[in-house]
Amino acid sequence: MKRLEQIFASRWGLLLLFVVFLGAYLGASGGRLRQHSMYNHFVYLAEGWLKGRLDMPVPPPNENDWARVEVLHLKDGRTLKGMFGKIGPTDRFYPLRGPSQTIDNDKIASRSDIRYVSFPPFPAVVMLPFVAVAHLRFNDVLFTAIWAAINPVLLFMLLGRLRTRGYSKRAVVDDLWLTVMFGVGSVYYFSSVIGQVWFTAHVIALTCAIGYAYASLDAVHPALAGLCVGLGYATRTPLGFMVPFFVFEAVRATGGWERLRKLRKEGLPPGLLAKLVRFAIPSGAVLALLLVHNYLRFEQFTEFGHKYLNIGWQDRIQRWGLVNYHFLSRNLTCALLLLPRILMQYPYVKISEHGMSMLVTTPALGYTVAPAERSPLAPGLWLSILATALPSLLYQNSGFLQFGYRFSLDYIVFLVVLLAVGGRKFSWLFKALIVFGVAVNLFGAIVFDRFGGVFAYSDSFFPHGNN
Repeated sequence: MKRLEQIFASRWGLLLLFVVFLGAYLGASGGRLRQHSMYNHFVYLAEGWLKGRLDMPVPPPNENDWARVEVLHLKDGRTLKGMFGKIGPTDRFYPLRGPSQTIDNDKIASRSDIRYVSFPPFPAVVMLPFVAVAHLRFNDVLFTAIWAAINPVLLFMLLGRLRTRGYSKRAVVDDLWLTVMFGVGSVYYFSSVIGQVWFTAHVIALTCAIGYAYASLDAVHPALAGLCVGLGYATRTPLGFMVPFFVFEAVRATGGWERLRKLRKEGLPPGLLAKLVRFAIPSGAVLALLLVHNYLRFEQFTEFGHKYLNIGWQDRIQRWGLVNYHFLSRNLTCALLLLPRILMQYPYVKISEHGMSMLVTTPALGYTVAPAERSPLAPGLWLSILATALPSLLYQNSGFLQFGYRFSLDYIVFLVVLLAVGGRKFSWLFKALIVFGVAVNLFGAIVFDRFGGVFAYSDSFFPHGNN
């Protein structure tokens, strides 16, 4: 055991972790590594920037999740940008700004469209130097797999940080179990091996989430924590809501809630105010850049473009919006209850295109609700989990297409930290659940989006359409 601790306390141990996980991701990627994925949106976004454009420099290679703004040149000399409605009157046009209006075909002299990548842009920033060399040939599958191997190493370092600061009593071998659970025993595995805009975003966002958790402990690095929140928001929008953990840590590090209540008439304690300001400056700077980026494309600071996605369920977005209580029952089912179909003949198992419950893909996460010890980190962690999960639970898309509930990756780091500080012994049952999760997710990493979809089935019982 001591020898194991010595190995993984060194840089060689961290390098070994990286190599092992890289092998797992490259191996499951297999033939996908030969070329970029079909949905390499961030590469197109970076290529546009290199050409001095905010729109796409060339037409999209397919029609999956690209934003489309219609441009109408009217006979009266006006030019309108926006979109026609998908529900109600088909001649009702919704411009980028201002009220909707009726536009008859006989009033239109010509029409065209502008295409955009509406996904948060930070992954394109990271890819920019590589796209400058390879341009649209840049291999997002290989890039994602290599980047993905970094995150288990960072998580292992975070778990060690919890131990050195006295919050975790776990041995190094326990940290390795948790790292394996995250790296190949969760939906992170299948998300790391296929490239594609949605999954690349998850992989990069997890780097931000791990960095945020590391920097937030005892609020020691408020500027870094704020930067990680900002960059996380610029990668996966829900990560902008993981703020509670830092706030709780900042309050705790400056005297706790009881002291804050006593001083509420005098204002915030100076130490707390300084930490909050240092946290807010980098996160606010990133947010300001995103708002400007939105305005330059869609003439509104808060419009990032998903409203204009050229997708089959655009009518659903116009009817209910991007976020609505209407979608909660479907998304809760996907997150917690959706099970695979077990068959008596080949292929023996079929997975819904909406994925599976987190308790199937990573059943050991169930231990988070049964800690043996009460950690001072737990309230902030749970509030961050709830705040980060809520936008996705109310979102118009369940994560479709997916092997498991991929939106859980937005907060899985906080769940792993809860397991680390919960104090419950890692029994043979807990480890068996991790091994089961590894088997499930290895299967997912191999079969997802392969074999002609033989292992997948479509659901039709969710509200307002299949998705």
